[in-house]
Amino acid sequence: MKYLTRYIPSALCVLAAAAAAAQEPRPAVVTEDPIADTAMATDAAAVDSAAGKAVVLSRSECLRIALQESPVIKIADMEITRLDLAKKETRASLLPQIDFTGAYQRALALQTVSMNMGGETQSFKMGTDNTWNFGFSASVPLIAPTLWKSLQLSETQILASCEKARASRLDLADQVNQAYYTLMLAKASYDVVRENYELAKYTAGLYEKQFSMGTATEYDVLRSSVQVKNVEPELIQAQIAIDRARLQLKVLMGITDDIVIDPDMTLTDMRQEMYGRIAGIDRSLQGNSDLRSLDIQTRMLEQTASLKKLAWVPTLAAQFSYSWSALSNGNALRSQQFNPYSNLGLSLSVPLFSGGSKYYGLKQAEVQVKEARLQRDNLVNTLNMQIDLALENIRKEAKQIDTSAEGVRQAEKAHEIMKRSFEIGAGSYLSLRDSEVAETAAKLAYLQAIYNYLISASQLDLLLGREDELQNAGYTYPATTE
Repeated sequence: MKYLTRYIPSALCVLAAAAAAAQEPRPAVVTEDPIADTAMATDAAAVDSAAGKAVVLSRSECLRIALQESPVIKIADMEITRLDLAKKETRASLLPQIDFTGAYQRALALQTVSMNMGGETQSFKMGTDNTWNFGFSASVPLIAPTLWKSLQLSETQILASCEKARASRLDLADQVNQAYYTLMLAKASYDVVRENYELAKYTAGLYEKQFSMGTATEYDVLRSSVQVKNVEPELIQAQIAIDRARLQLKVLMGITDDIVIDPDMTLTDMRQEMYGRIAGIDRSLQGNSDLRSLDIQTRMLEQTASLKKLAWVPTLAAQFSYSWSALSNGNALRSQQFNPYSNLGLSLSVPLFSGGSKYYGLKQAEVQVKEARLQRDNLVNTLNMQIDLALENIRKEAKQIDTSAEGVRQAEKAHEIMKRSFEIGAGSYLSLRDSEVAETAAKLAYLQAIYNYLISASQLDLLLGREDELQNAGYTYPATTE
């Protein structure tokens, strides 16, 4: 179909390729990020659900599967097909309409006619027992301005449906991005919490050994054990967040198979490439789906107003019929003599007066056009303010990332100093634990800052109607639909 062009590989092929890639060793990522090397070798049995098989998918692969399997996208495409068929239905009205008709009548009582003839009234029966009529009739519109305009209106309706399908894909891309980033954040947060948990366990074990040798008190053992128990609920919540994010991503992708989806990179890996997505961005509203839909709707209203004006234009149609008739008495199936007859003519319809309904209908359509134009001006102003706010938020979030990264470095240095002081007996366990908690909070804040930046960038792409994500996923949409 010329209105919608796409290429989306099979979801099963993507999953199969990803499963095969998951069996191959993945190269280690070298980065200078302050927490990039933290807890990279997390125990898979503790993180992944035991019920499913882990499959590593990139963001583009997840979006490609979602574009093919999402019921919302399928419904939008079917709506385009439906409107295209409706246009063909309207076009068929311009072609000749040929009908076959047949009729049979049996007279139960013939009509009696009385006439005065020479001063004497005489009565007689008139008609026949059987009447047969059948034949073909054809009509074709010669001058039908309303039908011609309806074809243009049907074309515009298809454009509106295509734009709706495009908007559905852009919205799906944003939802998949957010779910994918949420999964990345959940896994990274789990690694940070697990590192904190391992440190607490190590310290508790150290105190137990010291207590067995008589160099630590029972209070120190109990206090360190309580710290371990305090971290365990956070670790469980982090695992629940991972499972919830995976489930949300699978729902968007339309996957019901028992698999465990893992991202192919981490949030810290995303930091190295995310700035390029926003640098030099074109803030034109040309791709905004709401604005494009409103423009198409305005065009439809203008065409509707033109259609109302054509209600005053005369219409002309040609008609042709060829029929057979037979009249007989007695048996209806015997001794029938069918006589053909035909006619050809023109039918002219000139609207003269309709009580003002056409006039007021036209005025309503013109008012709707003016309303749509005012709505467009208001929408443009609103979208410009939203873009300004989004860009300002992205700039602040980028600054927050740098600030959080510096906070992580300072927290790591403070923890290292306190750790050494604790080892030589110059620092208390409480101070050590405070430094560990501060380091964990700094790392989580850093990850949250990257996540916020990525979410804002995805929402900005949706606001601007950028199709980069769709193109990377293998989907192409015509820039202008004709």
